[in-house]
Amino acid sequence: MIVHVDMDAFYASVEQRDNPSLIGKPVIVGGSADGRGVVAASSYEARKFGIFSAMSAHRAKQLCPNAIFIRPRIDYYASVSKELRQIFEEFTPIIEPLSLDEAFLDVTGSEKAKGSAVHIGREIKSLVRERLNLTASVGVAPSKFVAKIASDLEKPNGFVIVMPELVQAFLDPLPVSRIWGVGKVKEQTFKRFAISTIGQLRCMSLDTLQELFGTSAEHYWRLSHGIDDRAVVPDRDAKSISNETTFAEDLRDTEDLKAWLVLLVEQVGQRLRRSEKIGRTIELKIRFASFKTVTRSLTLHRSTNITKELLEGALQVFTNHRQNDREPIRLIGFGVSNLSSDGLVQLDLFDQPEREQQKSIDKVTDEIAKKFGKHALHRATAVKKPSKGNETK
Repeated sequence: MIVHVDMDAFYASVEQRDNPSLIGKPVIVGGSADGRGVVAASSYEARKFGIFSAMSAHRAKQLCPNAIFIRPRIDYYASVSKELRQIFEEFTPIIEPLSLDEAFLDVTGSEKAKGSAVHIGREIKSLVRERLNLTASVGVAPSKFVAKIASDLEKPNGFVIVMPELVQAFLDPLPVSRIWGVGKVKEQTFKRFAISTIGQLRCMSLDTLQELFGTSAEHYWRLSHGIDDRAVVPDRDAKSISNETTFAEDLRDTEDLKAWLVLLVEQVGQRLRRSEKIGRTIELKIRFASFKTVTRSLTLHRSTNITKELLEGALQVFTNHRQNDREPIRLIGFGVSNLSSDGLVQLDLFDQPEREQQKSIDKVTDEIAKKFGKHALHRATAVKKPSKGNETK
């Protein structure tokens, strides 16, 4: 059994927790509404006004003039995420984080010592509330696909259990858009063939789906039948470490997209250092409004987990790609592969002082966030348009 834990409005909830005067108010974590910033996260009070991540901060201000805008503190959120990880580790070592605020846990081998998967899920929710003063939504199911849907179904503070014998009954009534890889464009394609629910999709033969959707057909067919045999892979065993975000509205502005890329690189850097890993190959993933997906990679001249070095490579790949394609983007992802253990890297004699300085910056930032979260250092370029001539941090 797999548990998927997804924190509720994580960034905004942390800000409300630390400043109780914000509780019950529409809080937006992101760039300034006076500039060209974008929304990184919003409280549930703000979401009632139709505000969502990746929306321009200016538009969010129009929808909710009384919204309270707060600059992101990614390093601090990472320190809270580390506390969350410590809770997970009390129940299982098999943890696959997807970002700072969500993770898969394989608790199959923990049930004899820690209780059933359902009990573990409830305990995690309780400890998150008790120790972090935050809420999490939890899904418990026999696969990643179903567990992730379950955790999202009754947000916020949801808890949904799907036992193995009930998977199909759980999936069938859900909209086909719940299938991974089915966006707005693909959803409309399904509707043209009178497919609006997962159950209707399941009733179609694989041959028919292949005629309609080609190479994607087997993916749709398997998930509609609840088939997902992917294992939960901890960072320490992963062949790559990555994060991605899907925008509620397609983004076209290059500077907004760069700001989101900064956030993703920061999170991947945190995970690499926490796992004591370094990587040599970086990969940028872009999914367009048309749902066409491309990946672009770059092999660095040495392995690293230094945020500045990862970001320089990411921005190089992104800039090269964006010069040739200005289509709106619905998803952006960043990953690092070709991993090895930290410390097993050839040092360059002449630039070693610069690298040590950057490693020290990362270390100090991580430690300050851990010990003095409310006053933690943060990178100002995230979710805010960089000033001219200062596009990297």
